[in-house]
Amino acid sequence: MESRETIQGFYERNAERFNCQKTPGLGHFNVFSRDHCSSITPYSRRDYYKISLIIGKGRLHYADKWISVDRPAVLFSNPVIPYSWEAENEDQRGFFCLFTDQFLHNGSRLGDLHDSRLFRVGSSPVFFVNEEQQREVDRIFSKMMQEIRSDYLHKYDLLRAYLHLLIHETMKMHPAENFQPYQNASQRIASLFMELLERQFPIDSPERQLRLKTPTDYAESLSVHVNSLNRSVKEITGKTTGQQIALRIIQEAYALLRHTDWNIAEIAYGLGFEEPAYFTNYFKKHTGTTPNAVRIPVV
Repeated sequence: MESRETIQGFYERNAERFNCQKTPGLGHFNVFSRDHCSSITPYSRRDYYKISLIIGKGRLHYADKWISVDRPAVLFSNPVIPYSWEAENEDQRGFFCLFTDQFLHNGSRLGDLHDSRLFRVGSSPVFFVNEEQQREVDRIFSKMMQEIRSDYLHKYDLLRAYLHLLIHETMKMHPAENFQPYQNASQRIASLFMELLERQFPIDSPERQLRLKTPTDYAESLSVHVNSLNRSVKEITGKTTGQQIALRIIQEAYALLRHTDWNIAEIAYGLGFEEPAYFTNYFKKHTGTTPNAVRIPVV
């Protein structure tokens, strides 16, 4: 699996070009010009979201495909999908902003970013823009750049509003469709599946129920046919998609049983089981023992 770059890792990697500044409240936000960007970014996942206005030619390697960016475009990247950028000319301009889920949803009604058409796993991250759209996106980014340098007391509320406006303006656009597949698609599909599987955990609250439970759920999230997903996961990992899901659920069940005081019904619900009896049977089928048998006794 590729390593994941953190916000702090981004600033460490770009220490000579970009300065980190503390965002008050929840989350993080910053905006920059692309004039000082590296011509090649490493292929990895990030733990933050990024929106870029790309003016310049290059190639975007994204998930299990790549696309040639030969005209102005808006790029949306999320923490699930690995990507890299290779510039193909020296004239690279535009803007980009980095932000976390917590920053955007501080008082927001946009809903979960993972479910947004712009950031959903399997959706197209590239939107080619015409001259009018480019001017509008450029205007929003320019206002962000101006505001983040200001001393206005509520500037991050205003920056959040600009970020919402940028997202809504892009949602009006049509995503690019001319992506090219890689020859090693099985490796990438399996890698994406394993990353998406891991992102369902940990279950940190009895009220937070597991969202994706079946191979079909994961295939739909990845925008691939379930047969293609099953074939790729089996080829790369030696186990079926269902087996990988079961292994991770059992691993999480052990952690919850041993390190929380949740009752069996709460653990069952958190792991996606509507009835405790279903969870008990599932656990026993895969481990040969009952949930209560693995609980650490309270001394």
